[in-house]
Formats: sequence, structure tokens, C-alpha cells
Amino acid sequence: MNEVVYTSPTIGSNIEEIVINNTCFLMLDIGGQESLHSSWNTYTNTEFVIVVVDSTERISVTREELYKTLAHEDLRKAGLLIFANKQDIKECMSVAETSQFLKLTSIKDHQWHIQACCALTGEGLCQGLEWMMSRFKIR
Repeated sequence: MNEVVYTSPTIGSNIEEIVINNTCFLMLDIGGQESLHSSWNTYTNTEFVIVVVDSTERISVTREELYKTLAHEDLRKAGLLIFANKQDIKECMSVAETSQFLKLTSIKDHQWHIQACCALTGEGLCQGLEWMMSRFKIR
């Protein structure tokens, strides 16, 4: 998104404000480790959950954590945006394979979207966030 960002695994949480088409979003990057789940109750009124999936790995732990997350009381109305990352790598799972592996079609009580992306180039990020903004306006 026209900015070079150096990343490392989230320990605890990070907060960042982003503006897209004059809409301001407060983004909370909350570590997904089970030990941090107890801190989620401080983040009420969450409209969307964004999950970034490493499409080069078999993601059974991600699938388990995703369903635990969606079952959380404070997230029962949240939409779900999944970024299938690392689509620039030849051996990665496609969006369809990632969706199938995560069993996304079984999610009936949350609006969801899966978006191919490459975090290195930014490809797909704006399209995913645009989907999120379109859902936000409907809510």
C-alpha cells in the first residue's frame, strides 16, 4: 500500500490507524496465540476480523484458531476477511484450495471473503479492504 513495512510476529498487540477513501479504520493486530485470547474481551465492537494466511503451509492450526475466534462472544457479529498471502510463490495453495482447507463454506453466521494477496508487493490488499468497506456500509 505504497509503504515499506518490516514485520515480525505479533507479541501482544499493535494498533494502527489507516485511511481508505476517506474512511478511517482503527486496526488492532492481536496475536492469535491461545494465551492471548483472554485479552480479546477488551476489543468490543469489532466489525471485522482480518486473518492473514500463509498459503505455502498446511494451515490446520490456523483453521482451528479461526473457528475458536469466530465463536468468541464479542465477535459474533463480525465479518471475516481472509488474505491468502504469498500468492507469488509457485508452490502455494490457490485461493480455492485455501478456502477448501479452511472449510469456509461451512461459515454461515459471518459474512466472509477470501482474497489472494502478496504482502511483499501489496497485490490484492486494496481489493480485500474494498470488500470490507463495502460490507461496512451495508451494516
